[in-house]
Amino acid sequence: MLRKIEAKVLLVDDLPENLLALHSLIQTEDRIIFQAGSADEALSLLLEHEFALAILDVKMPGMNGFELAELMRGTEKTKRIPIIFASAVGRDMDYAFRGYESGAVDFLHKPLSPFEVRSKVAMFVELYRHRKALSQQLEAVEAARREQESLLDELRETQAELQKAVQMRDTFMSIASHELRTPLNGLILDVQLRRMRLEQGREDAFTPDKLREMISRDERQIRSLSRLIDDMLDVSRIRTGKLSVLPQPGDLSVLARNVMENLSTQFASSGNHIELEVDGPAPVLMDEFRIEQVLANLLTNALRYGEGKPVSVRVKVGDEFVRAEVRDQGLGICAEDQQRVFEQFERVSGANAPQGLGLGLFISEQIVQAHGGRIELTSRLGEGSCFSVVLPRQV
Repeated sequence: MLRKIEAKVLLVDDLPENLLALHSLIQTEDRIIFQAGSADEALSLLLEHEFALAILDVKMPGMNGFELAELMRGTEKTKRIPIIFASAVGRDMDYAFRGYESGAVDFLHKPLSPFEVRSKVAMFVELYRHRKALSQQLEAVEAARREQESLLDELRETQAELQKAVQMRDTFMSIASHELRTPLNGLILDVQLRRMRLEQGREDAFTPDKLREMISRDERQIRSLSRLIDDMLDVSRIRTGKLSVLPQPGDLSVLARNVMENLSTQFASSGNHIELEVDGPAPVLMDEFRIEQVLANLLTNALRYGEGKPVSVRVKVGDEFVRAEVRDQGLGICAEDQQRVFEQFERVSGANAPQGLGLGLFISEQIVQAHGGRIELTSRLGEGSCFSVVLPRQV
């Protein structure tokens, strides 16, 4: 493994024959030898490469070996490179002290001993390789630690998501069972009452007028059940990315009028007044069934939370967008809840707030976003709410 670590050695001497001699002594297959004839040339190589060892001649014209060593020790990139001085001067102690003060780790004395040169170079190259291998191992350990931390973070996030999903499931089952039970109980009681009257022989309870009233009541309960089931199916489609939206050219003002007419009976029976104002044709690309579902949901919410006060619908046409506003004068929504009401199973809080699955606004926002539009909400507590469906205008 150590032999695979690249080791570069720098030789610096102003005499080519000295460079050639050193090169021939230390050259092996697993080393790369660089030569420099001056300190300036050596500095260029030092800035470009990472060296395991530098062998410097002391006496060179211009910057000598001691000065080059001091410069290397003062530079971040080169300060850890081992330096061996090659000198023809005898083993003078003052000379050696200056070399060590300049940053030398060893000396080679000329005339060079081949055995001494090879052994010292081999020792420093092996030290470099061991240090490099250790550094690589530490980096690998650190990378593994970071990866492990990342995996742990992902595991924690997944665990939190699973806990939230379980909590949402339990909330959904609790709300759904309650909401489904309400219209279903009405149907069950009506069926039991009719059976009891038939068993008692009371045919007078089934006059045409009473039958029409029974059918109307049954239809309301069935519509409630159907709406709840459709909402649950839509949430499942949204989660799996299978919500079907097939836009076609249409007029949002015409659709708004049709939705109002379909809900007029419910508004009349509750005593709410509803009015429509349109600027004119409002051309958009829309899946009429889905946008009708959105408008019907917003109008039904206005009926639920409007406290019997008038509800207005206005369709505005801009240069790039068409806007359908549904405004009520009822409970209103506090600023803290205005984003939350678009989430799954979230409902307006308050003692007088009607109950429900809390899916209508979530589904409506997903449908409108699938059309390239958005739903905007402006509201103040106790002063009503205005929900706006904003769709791109078809030119």
